[in-house]
Amino acid sequence: MKAVRFHDYGAPDVLRYEDVEQPTPSAGEVRVRVAATSFNPIDASVRTGNMRGPMPVALPHTPGRDVAGTVDALGEGVDGFEAGAAVIGFLPMTDDGASAEYVLAPAEVLTPAPKSIPLPDAAALPVVGLTAWQALFDHGKLTAGQRVLINGAGGAVGGYAVQLAHNAGAYVIATVSPRSSDAVKSAGADEVVDHTTAGVPAAVTEPVDVVLNLAPVDPAELTALATLVRPGGIVVNTTVWMPAPSDEERGVRGIDLFVRSDADQLAQLVALVDRGDLRVEVADRVPLAELPALHARAADGAVRGKVVVLPPTA
Repeated sequence: MKAVRFHDYGAPDVLRYEDVEQPTPSAGEVRVRVAATSFNPIDASVRTGNMRGPMPVALPHTPGRDVAGTVDALGEGVDGFEAGAAVIGFLPMTDDGASAEYVLAPAEVLTPAPKSIPLPDAAALPVVGLTAWQALFDHGKLTAGQRVLINGAGGAVGGYAVQLAHNAGAYVIATVSPRSSDAVKSAGADEVVDHTTAGVPAAVTEPVDVVLNLAPVDPAELTALATLVRPGGIVVNTTVWMPAPSDEERGVRGIDLFVRSDADQLAQLVALVDRGDLRVEVADRVPLAELPALHARAADGAVRGKVVVLPPTA
């Protein structure tokens, strides 16, 4: 089968499109015929070697945390899946990923794929959708009637976060650049702040219950966002190299989010998609053979939105 792997850490040119042996599922595993994976920034961080401490991988390594595909073979002891069933999942961080024609997945990370969208497009959902869900509800404890500020709402996670917060009945304030303004309004933002022309703290006139930071802002900017949170509120930060600020005097907690695979939560996201309450946005679709070039474009800051990666078809 074809796969993209890197044998050494480094720049995008370490990625090789090559022939590898088709994997065999062990007990508890499912072999998935990949319809698509997606590009996530964490793939680039692992490839460069920057994540060797928290996410050690065996070389050669195949990137791609998201998978959408069909069940191809079952390992011993796997129940609840049938050959040919469409599934999606968030693969373990240190295992080989889905930038290949086939991938092994622990059965417990998989859930039935949405029926209302093309299967390859569903690869745009797991990692970023779960990041938004866990930030808002597991950590932010967001409920109806609360106010949430989503900083950096124009990205892939932000698009889901705005929709989920709006669906939950929250008042959503989204900070974006002008090119993303219409998109976040369409997703359900009640207020849109152009962070390129005004300081966010000055533009937010009432306290919020939750700040969700998705942008690699200066630490001083993140600290300033925390001042917008009411006493007892929460700052959830996804840029984990920069700790979330707290304010003990006012009871404001800072939480750094490390997204985790959760098939039950992913199933809830799938249900929202199939009900028409959550849009899956795909900015581009590229062949698997072009994954090295996609990594290079991302390194140059030229990738916007969610890109799905398609293996060759038989």
